[in-house]
Amino acid sequence: MKKLKTILTAAVLCLFAFNAYSANTPVDNSNKLVILWTSDNPELAKTMVFMYAQNALRHNWFEEVTLIIWGPSARLAAENEDIQARIAQLKDAGVRIQVCVACARMLEVDDELREAGYEVKGMGAPLTYFLKHNYRVLTL
Repeated sequence: MKKLKTILTAAVLCLFAFNAYSANTPVDNSNKLVILWTSDNPELAKTMVFMYAQNALRHNWFEEVTLIIWGPSARLAAENEDIQARIAQLKDAGVRIQVCVACARMLEVDDELREAGYEVKGMGAPLTYFLKHNYRVLTL
C-alpha cells in the first residue's frame, strides 16, 4: 500500500510540474501575421497591404493573417467601394479583419464598418498582445 501511495504521489507531482511548465512555455506565434494598416493611400492598400495579406494565406507563408484597420485607413475602408470589395475578398480568403473602434468613432465611420461585417473593437490591448507574444507585425 505504501508503494502505491508513493507512486500516486509521484504521478501527481509530475502532473503538476508538467502543467506549471506548460503554462510558462511560450507559444510559437511566429507563423501568424498581423498587418497594421494605418494609411489612407488607396494605392498602398491595393499594391501592398491587400496583395501581401492574400498571398500570405494563399501560399501558406503564414498560417493566420489578421488585418487591423487603424487610423486614416478606417475612413478609406468605410467610404471607398473598391477598397471595400478588396477587403471582402480578403475576408472570404480567411483574413481576419479588425478595426480600431476609437479611430472609427473619431472619423465617424464606426457604424459603416460594423455594417460591413468587420470586427470593430478596442485594439490597444490586442495589438499589445500580438507584439508581446511574438506575432509578426507589419505596419503600413
